[in-house]
Amino acid sequence: MQQITVPPPPPERPELPERLSPRWPAWYAAVGFLVALVGTLVAVGIVAAATGATSGEENPTFTIVATLLQSIVFIGTAVLFASFTRRPEPWHFGLRRTRLWPAVGWAALGLFSFYVFAAVYTAAVQPDAEQTVAQDLGADEGTLGLIAAGFMVTCVAPVAEEFFFRGFFYRALRSRYSMLVAAAIDGALFGIIHFDFSSADALLILPPLAALGFMFCLVYERTGSLYPVIALHALNNALAFGIQAEGWEVSAVLGPLMLVACVLVPRMTAPVRSGAPA
Repeated sequence: MQQITVPPPPPERPELPERLSPRWPAWYAAVGFLVALVGTLVAVGIVAAATGATSGEENPTFTIVATLLQSIVFIGTAVLFASFTRRPEPWHFGLRRTRLWPAVGWAALGLFSFYVFAAVYTAAVQPDAEQTVAQDLGADEGTLGLIAAGFMVTCVAPVAEEFFFRGFFYRALRSRYSMLVAAAIDGALFGIIHFDFSSADALLILPPLAALGFMFCLVYERTGSLYPVIALHALNNALAFGIQAEGWEVSAVLGPLMLVACVLVPRMTAPVRSGAPA
C-alpha cells in the first residue's frame, strides 16, 4: 500500500527582529507629551523671567526663542523616553530611507485627500477664524522678520513636530492601538496644540488641523519613513505662510529647499541592515 506523504506546513512568517522595530509602551505617548509640555513651560518661563520679555505681537523675538525652546524640549523628550527601552537611533523615529516614487505617490494622495476635505469643510462651515502664528513670529516686522518667521514655520516646525508627533507619539500608540485609532488620537492632539484658545471662533479650524495630523500618520504608516511626512508638512506650511503672511518669496525658496532636503538627506545615510526598508 502506497504511503501518503503529507507536505509539511508552510513556515510561519518571521517577525521583524526586535532591534529593527523597538516597541515603546503606549503610555509613553501621553506621559511624554505631558513631560514635554511642562518642560516647555518651565524653559520658556525661565527665559521670560530672566529677560522680562513676553510672547505675542509685542515681542516676536521672544516668540521665536520660545518656539525654538519648545522644539528642542519636545525632541529631547522623545529621545529621553525612547532611551528607557533601548539606545535610540534616528531610524527608530522614522528617519530612514524609503523607496522614492511610492513615497511620492502616498504623499501626493495624502495631500490631495486633505485638500479635498479642507475645501468641502470650508464650503460647508465657512470658518472665519485665522491663525496668527506668522504675525506672532514677526512676519510683519520687515524683511528680516519675514525670513525668520518663514524659517520657523517652514523648516523648524515640520522637523520638530513630525519627530515628536509621528516619530514618537504615534509610534508609541501603535504598540497598542490600530492604525486608524492611533492616527485619530494623534491627529486630535495635533489639532489641539495648534488651537488658539484666545478665540472661540478658532474652534472651527480644529477639525482641518486634526485631519492634517491624521493624514500625516497614514502617510508615515504607508511609507515607513518620516521624510515624506516632513516634506508634506513643510510644503503645507510654506503654502499657508505665503497666504497668511504674503511671504511668497520666502515660501518659494524655503519650501523647495525642504523638499530637496527630504529627498537627498536619506540618500546620504546608510540603509538599516537586516531586513529594514532601504
